[in-house]
Amino acid sequence: MSNTTYDNFFIKLTNAFLQYLRENRGILIGLVVLCIIISLMNPDFLSTNNIMNVLRQTSTNMYLAIAMTMVIILGGIDLSVGSIIAVTGVVTTMLIAVAGFPIWLAVALGIFVGMLFGSFNGYVSATTIIPPFIITLATMNIARGAAYVVTDGKPVRVMDDSFNFIGSGYIGPVPMQVIYLLFFLIIAYIIMNKTKLGRYMYAVGGNSEAAKFSGINIKKVKLFAYTFSGFMAGVAGVVLSARMFSGQPTAGDMAELDAIAAVVLGGTSMTGGRGKIGGTVIGALIIGVLSNGLNLMGVSSFWQYIVKGVVILVAVYADVFKKKN
Repeated sequence: MSNTTYDNFFIKLTNAFLQYLRENRGILIGLVVLCIIISLMNPDFLSTNNIMNVLRQTSTNMYLAIAMTMVIILGGIDLSVGSIIAVTGVVTTMLIAVAGFPIWLAVALGIFVGMLFGSFNGYVSATTIIPPFIITLATMNIARGAAYVVTDGKPVRVMDDSFNFIGSGYIGPVPMQVIYLLFFLIIAYIIMNKTKLGRYMYAVGGNSEAAKFSGINIKKVKLFAYTFSGFMAGVAGVVLSARMFSGQPTAGDMAELDAIAAVVLGGTSMTGGRGKIGGTVIGALIIGVLSNGLNLMGVSSFWQYIVKGVVILVAVYADVFKKKN
């Protein structure tokens, strides 16, 4: 690479970073202030081990939130991702522990199950007038029920080191979950910012009728977004089951709410047509830091639900307020 090419690349990268800071300065300030407050109340917050713990815990939410951003930009919503985590986790572990499948095949089939649920959501959303809220609410119950039925409500243990490495391993000091996350963030960024598909999502979410008349295949766009959401929930289910050494039918309970909270905090409009993956990352970090900080301070999990609810309400109000002004 010549010096001129290198300089141009560095300038573009710097400009992109500065633009990112400008676009997200509000929530970035909120994240920094939150970190400062928690670190003053508990110095252990800034320890290397705890920071890695925050990233590891936040990664599962980010898997869901990445895809949820696309779905919400389309003007939809996906309430089924938490239940898909459970069903993909138990399917994967049962294929390994009960059926004796090779790990790679069990993982692939587990994620495929997640994609099937996502594809179903996308197909019904694209071909009927049933609201996405109702469709994914139904799928949420179906997937959760399936997880309980196939396991009889009991966890499925897997003690294979190769499988457990998927969710508990490290490369150097970096947890595997964070490495997967970086890969998926790059993929999502490319889709939303460098492809026609990304532009189509914004167009459909902004004005579906105009998008239709401009020749955009709305059905295919919706099918992709929901299938990708099922895929990412499947990935989260496999990683979480590998981390817990078992498939749990209770896994992913309320995970969809944390994902939606991260997306809304990141500036994505619930009415569709506006949002960025970069903002979602910060939103997920705020949720993760908030949960970790409350745990370090010994705050009851019951109160944590209340705090998260207030945060979501404030974020949605801020979004409505910005639109009015």
